[in-house]
Amino acid sequence: MIAYPQYRKLPAEYLKQKIDEYLTEDIPTFDVTGEGIFDKNAKSVAYIQAQQDLIFAGTQLFEYFFGDEFEVKVMFEDGAEVKNGEVIAEISGSTADILAKERVLLNLLQRVCGIATLTNKYSKIANPHNVKILDTRKTTPGIRLFEKYAVVCGGGYNHRMDLSAGVLIKDNHIKAAGSVKNVIDRIKSMNYNLPTELEVDTFDQLREGLEAGADGFLLDNMSPERTIEAVKIVRESPGGDDLFIESSGGITLETLAGYVSTGINAISIGALTHSAKSAEIHMEFKNG
Repeated sequence: MIAYPQYRKLPAEYLKQKIDEYLTEDIPTFDVTGEGIFDKNAKSVAYIQAQQDLIFAGTQLFEYFFGDEFEVKVMFEDGAEVKNGEVIAEISGSTADILAKERVLLNLLQRVCGIATLTNKYSKIANPHNVKILDTRKTTPGIRLFEKYAVVCGGGYNHRMDLSAGVLIKDNHIKAAGSVKNVIDRIKSMNYNLPTELEVDTFDQLREGLEAGADGFLLDNMSPERTIEAVKIVRESPGGDDLFIESSGGITLETLAGYVSTGINAISIGALTHSAKSAEIHMEFKNG
């Protein structure tokens, strides 16, 4: 079965590099407002609070925004359900520093929690049927790893990280190469030692792929009825029970239930990352 590495945690070097980059973008020299108002010795306590029910992602972020000179308490683990009004984290330290980092921290938290929350809605429908909800490469440039990590926090699974991580033959590859057989033969001759997945939208392509030795199939824009028929074709072929089958193409929360009992292994949903609404989270300072 085709499976890819899962990003349950973010690499330390990646986090440091990205957060340094984001903070430099927002604070190229210094925060003229915060540092103009507050003495460098001024201390405050700030709370990160949910303004909606959400699935939390981002436990690692806080240690890279706030060093040892801050006291930070994160109240939830990744994947936890957070109710509207609950405090996610408490930060104690330099008033000016907290204010300077507020916007970038919230931007990231809102984004990853929004993705985790949407993914969880899909996963709750699919998980009882042993169907995996997969992400795609339809991510925001520059924060792909954050977004894929958020999908896992929400109960979903990571598809290939990038074009180097796996072979996925799509319709334009087939058109440019001339046939399914041509493209699979060419890929197999490269000895990549990677599984070969083939996107199909007709049963003829599916049968060609089986004959050519594809390791899995992406059923593109097939109705649930056609999906059941495609699964039957694959499973009844030699070794078909071991082949990976995923559905994709405009499947929504409203249509998902029609696919989860068709016999597929997974459903890839680009909307998890390209259409997720950022979660409503804010920062409040303790008075006094």
